[in-house]
Amino acid sequence: MAEVGQYTFSHKEVVEALIKKQGLHEGLWMLYVEFGLGAANVGPASDQIVPAAIVPLVKLGLQKGEKENALTVDAAKVNPAST
Repeated sequence: MAEVGQYTFSHKEVVEALIKKQGLHEGLWMLYVEFGLGAANVGPASDQIVPAAIVPLVKLGLQKGEKENALTVDAAKVNPAST
């Protein structure tokens, strides 16, 4: 059997994992992504250099959602408080 070298997750799966990691038991939450912006001159050779934008992913997190949609996860459903 081949060794797995990569796992991928949907936005909601990432939010569910972060909700559980933070111990959240209520509220609608969605994925928060913060991008940066940089610039550089790049190219395969000095006579082929062109300006380019660099967009790094700076932070991932959770953000409160206001209504249920394709990007929100209800913490009460995926991480109910123990009774």
